[in-house]
Amino acid sequence: MAQCLGLGLLGLMTVVAMGQEVLGIIANKTIGLGDLLLLFIYLEVLAMVRTQLVSGEIPLSMPFAIAIVALSRYLVLDLKDMDHWHVITIASAMLLLALALVALRYWKNAKKPAVVQTALTTP
Repeated sequence: MAQCLGLGLLGLMTVVAMGQEVLGIIANKTIGLGDLLLLFIYLEVLAMVRTQLVSGEIPLSMPFAIAIVALSRYLVLDLKDMDHWHVITIASAMLLLALALVALRYWKNAKKPAVVQTALTTP
Protein backbone atom coordinates (compact mmCIF):
# COMPACT_ATOMS: atom_id res chain seq x y z
CA MET A 1 0.00 0.00 0.00
CA ALA A 2 2.77 2.47 0.96
CA GLN A 3 4.72 1.50 -2.14
CA CYS A 4 1.73 2.22 -4.40
CA LEU A 5 1.20 5.56 -2.65
CA GLY A 6 4.88 6.45 -3.11
CA LEU A 7 4.82 5.44 -6.77
CA GLY A 8 1.63 7.43 -7.33
CA LEU A 9 3.21 10.46 -5.69
CA LEU A 10 6.36 10.04 -7.80
CA GLY A 11 4.25 9.81 -10.95
CA LEU A 12 2.21 12.86 -10.01
CA MET A 13 5.31 14.92 -9.21
CA THR A 14 6.88 13.86 -12.51
CA VAL A 15 3.78 14.97 -14.44
CA VAL A 16 3.79 18.32 -12.59
CA ALA A 17 7.52 18.80 -13.35
CA MET A 18 6.84 17.94 -17.00
CA GLY A 19 4.06 20.52 -17.11
CA GLN A 20 6.32 23.16 -15.58
CA GLU A 21 9.00 22.40 -18.17
CA VAL A 22 6.48 22.66 -21.03
CA LEU A 23 5.20 25.97 -19.64
CA GLY A 24 8.80 27.22 -19.47
CA ILE A 25 9.35 26.19 -23.09
CA ILE A 26 6.18 28.05 -24.12
CA ALA A 27 7.19 31.14 -22.13
CA ASN A 28 10.68 31.19 -23.66
CA LYS A 29 9.29 30.46 -27.14
CA THR A 30 12.27 28.22 -27.80
CA ILE A 31 13.05 24.54 -27.43
CA GLY A 32 16.59 23.46 -26.74
CA LEU A 33 18.21 20.06 -26.74
CA GLY A 34 18.45 20.22 -22.95
CA ASP A 35 14.68 20.71 -22.75
CA LEU A 36 14.04 17.70 -24.98
CA LEU A 37 16.42 15.50 -23.01
CA LEU A 38 14.79 16.56 -19.73
CA LEU A 39 11.34 15.72 -21.11
CA PHE A 40 12.70 12.35 -22.24
CA ILE A 41 14.00 11.71 -18.70
CA TYR A 42 10.53 12.52 -17.34
CA LEU A 43 8.96 10.07 -19.81
CA GLU A 44 11.41 7.37 -18.76
CA VAL A 45 10.60 7.94 -15.08
CA LEU A 46 6.87 7.66 -15.87
CA ALA A 47 7.52 4.45 -17.81
CA MET A 48 9.48 3.08 -14.87
CA VAL A 49 6.63 3.93 -12.45
CA ARG A 50 4.11 2.30 -14.80
CA THR A 51 6.23 -0.84 -15.14
CA GLN A 52 6.57 -1.08 -11.36
CA LEU A 53 2.82 -0.70 -10.85
CA VAL A 54 1.86 -3.20 -13.57
CA SER A 55 4.44 -5.95 -13.10
CA GLY A 56 5.70 -5.29 -9.59
CA GLU A 57 9.33 -5.06 -10.70
CA ILE A 58 11.59 -2.57 -12.44
CA PRO A 59 13.85 -3.79 -15.22
CA LEU A 60 17.41 -2.96 -14.24
CA SER A 61 18.03 -1.43 -17.67
CA MET A 62 15.63 1.48 -17.07
CA PRO A 63 17.70 3.32 -14.42
CA PHE A 64 20.81 2.78 -16.56
CA ALA A 65 19.08 4.37 -19.56
CA ILE A 66 17.87 7.28 -17.44
CA ALA A 67 21.40 7.82 -16.11
CA ILE A 68 22.87 7.84 -19.62
CA VAL A 69 20.35 10.45 -20.79
CA ALA A 70 20.92 12.54 -17.64
CA LEU A 71 24.68 12.54 -18.23
CA SER A 72 24.08 13.44 -21.88
CA ARG A 73 21.95 16.39 -20.82
CA TYR A 74 24.58 17.49 -18.31
CA LEU A 75 27.27 17.29 -20.99
CA VAL A 76 25.21 19.21 -23.56
CA LEU A 77 24.25 22.00 -21.17
CA ASP A 78 27.60 22.55 -19.44
CA LEU A 79 30.07 21.65 -22.18
CA LYS A 80 31.38 25.19 -22.67
CA ASP A 81 32.22 25.51 -18.95
CA MET A 82 34.05 22.16 -18.67
CA ASP A 83 37.71 21.43 -19.14
CA HIS A 84 38.68 18.51 -21.36
CA TRP A 85 39.29 16.12 -18.45
CA HIS A 86 35.80 16.71 -17.12
CA VAL A 87 34.34 15.98 -20.56
CA ILE A 88 36.42 12.79 -20.80
CA THR A 89 35.22 11.73 -17.34
CA ILE A 90 31.54 12.25 -18.18
CA ALA A 91 31.91 10.52 -21.54
CA SER A 92 33.71 7.60 -19.86
CA ALA A 93 30.91 7.28 -17.32
CA MET A 94 28.39 7.20 -20.17
CA LEU A 95 30.43 4.53 -21.96
CA LEU A 96 30.65 2.40 -18.80
CA LEU A 97 26.90 2.67 -18.27
CA ALA A 98 26.25 1.72 -21.90
CA LEU A 99 28.59 -1.28 -21.63
CA ALA A 100 26.88 -2.32 -18.39
CA LEU A 101 23.52 -2.04 -20.15
CA VAL A 102 24.74 -4.25 -23.00
CA ALA A 103 26.14 -6.76 -20.50
CA LEU A 104 22.82 -6.84 -18.61
CA ARG A 105 20.87 -7.49 -21.77
CA TYR A 106 23.32 -10.19 -22.85
CA TRP A 107 23.13 -11.82 -19.41
CA LYS A 108 19.33 -11.66 -19.45
CA ASN A 109 19.19 -13.33 -22.87
CA ALA A 110 21.82 -15.91 -21.89
CA LYS A 111 19.67 -17.01 -18.93
CA LYS A 112 16.72 -17.82 -21.18
CA PRO A 113 16.44 -21.47 -22.17
CA ALA A 114 17.32 -22.21 -25.76
CA VAL A 115 14.38 -22.67 -28.09
CA VAL A 116 14.52 -26.00 -29.85
CA GLN A 117 13.09 -25.93 -33.34
CA THR A 118 11.78 -29.15 -34.74
CA ALA A 119 11.36 -29.77 -38.41
CA LEU A 120 7.87 -30.65 -39.52
CA THR A 121 7.86 -33.67 -41.76
CA THR A 122 4.98 -34.92 -43.79
CA PRO A 123 4.44 -38.65 -44.19
